[in-house]
Amino acid sequence: MTLSAPIHLLKRRARLLSRSDRIPLHAALDRIAADEGYRSWSLLVATQPRPETAHALLPRLAPGDLVLMAGRPGQGKTLAGLALLAEAVKAGRRGIFFTLEYTPLDVAARLRSLGIDRDAIAGLFDCDCSDAISAAYIVGALATAPHATVAVIDYLQLLDQRRDTPELGVQVRTLRTFARERGLVLVFLSQIDRSYDASEKPFPDIADVRLPNPLDLSLFDKACFLSRGEARFGATR
Repeated sequence: MTLSAPIHLLKRRARLLSRSDRIPLHAALDRIAADEGYRSWSLLVATQPRPETAHALLPRLAPGDLVLMAGRPGQGKTLAGLALLAEAVKAGRRGIFFTLEYTPLDVAARLRSLGIDRDAIAGLFDCDCSDAISAAYIVGALATAPHATVAVIDYLQLLDQRRDTPELGVQVRTLRTFARERGLVLVFLSQIDRSYDASEKPFPDIADVRLPNPLDLSLFDKACFLSRGEARFGATR
């Protein structure tokens, strides 16, 4: 869920509300959270990716890597993916966001919620919202991308929806070969199966990835699982 403003500005709004309405700060924070569509401030904070997620992930990624970033809905996959691209751009690398889910305006709003002005990263950051996104499309779009470019694909399962494209396993193998040949980092956001129960297991793992059709997940070099605003790196085999 996209916030109307970065968290630090929402906190400031809550402090002003606390003073003006003479209510405890925690009550003001909960009221601000309700305005953002959350039951409480703690839930709002828990579902936003922490900045260290992107800081911790980028140094782990090497050119040629195929990466899975997975989590249940509302756990901040999109924001974490965009934060990762912003970190790549800050390091002077190219960042590209392929999405079948969002419009350019949606992406700009999510960047703003992270405190990032899209205009400030123009030239190194691109957003591709084409309905034609598939392995072949991504290969064409990244054909001239510089070495160590980071691309985030939102999301893995949507590549499996069209009848006129190869099955998902074939597409992932194509992108794996392409990433290694070109020295690119490809990060796939991924759904987690509905059967996953966070009360029984704090973080999902590779066995919890939702796969409508078979896919050899060992094709991915690394995996990052998101839950309650935190990240855990896990095995793909």
